[in-house]
Amino acid sequence: MTDKTINWGIIGLGKIAHKFAEDLVKVPNAKLYAVASRSSIKSKEFAARFNAEIAYDNYEDLANDTNINAIYIATPHSFHLEHTLLCLNSGKAVLCEKPLALNSAEVEKMISIATSNQILLMEALWTYFLPHYQKTLEIIESGVLGEITNLKADFGFKPVYDESSRVFNKALGGGSLLDIGIYPIFAALSILGMPEKISAKGKFFNNGADSECYILFNYNNGITAELNSTFLEETPTEAIIAGTKGVLKLHSRFHAPTTLSLSLTGKPKQVFNFEVPYNGYFYEIVHFNSLLNSEKTESDVMSFEMSRNLMTLLDLVKNEIGLVYKRT
Repeated sequence: MTDKTINWGIIGLGKIAHKFAEDLVKVPNAKLYAVASRSSIKSKEFAARFNAEIAYDNYEDLANDTNINAIYIATPHSFHLEHTLLCLNSGKAVLCEKPLALNSAEVEKMISIATSNQILLMEALWTYFLPHYQKTLEIIESGVLGEITNLKADFGFKPVYDESSRVFNKALGGGSLLDIGIYPIFAALSILGMPEKISAKGKFFNNGADSECYILFNYNNGITAELNSTFLEETPTEAIIAGTKGVLKLHSRFHAPTTLSLSLTGKPKQVFNFEVPYNGYFYEIVHFNSLLNSEKTESDVMSFEMSRNLMTLLDLVKNEIGLVYKRT
């Protein structure tokens, strides 16, 4: 039986929404049906570029459009709760960009509404679905690295400082931790699980948004994860997993489609290249469509447990460095 075509809507039409739409239009059985922005001009331009049928100048009308099956939420972090609940309460499946919310209480509220309404909700952490990352997990699970001893992952670049920009605006959930620090933390969580102890140090811009985070996870068996995010400098943006029998390296930028190199003791280095003819969002969209067509209400990959644990870790790091996002 052929899967039905999923009609998609997009709320929030910034840079990441453009990349998502570029991949969405290449997915079989997926159609970009409608887009929404508070700016009518932006909405019409976006719709014209990607051949969406309808351009809305508000989010409510898109959420209530009965022709839409799934909605991708790409608004700033601080709006994820509001816009996810808007769509879930309108009976729409939601793929919400990471981080799912600003804190664990908000994540629980979103999951509770989705569960009680029996509607699909998934955090859009695209890295999990990329071929190189699935290969990473496969290599680790095979045991060829031996006992894992250490994981290092960093993400750093130096954008031009502009307090009105989403990435710097604390009122919008800006700062390095939630924007890019989530990726090193996700790497540690997905590979090593929940740590026993967390320590962290942070630096801050004058507006209170974090400019840099240094994070250490300790595990009962002596394993450590050394993690870093920064908006103050360019860093390698790699992930390195060391074991007793070898080392696996995810080359720059490790969270996006990239190359892996596997160096095992006494063996030639193996290099795995992944030719990805898309931005990379293609794979999470295909997964989400499959869940919808199977009438699933939770992903077996980016599960509620994974989103809960990821936000728990982000909350713990925030507490360690004294980072607080206040709701007005």
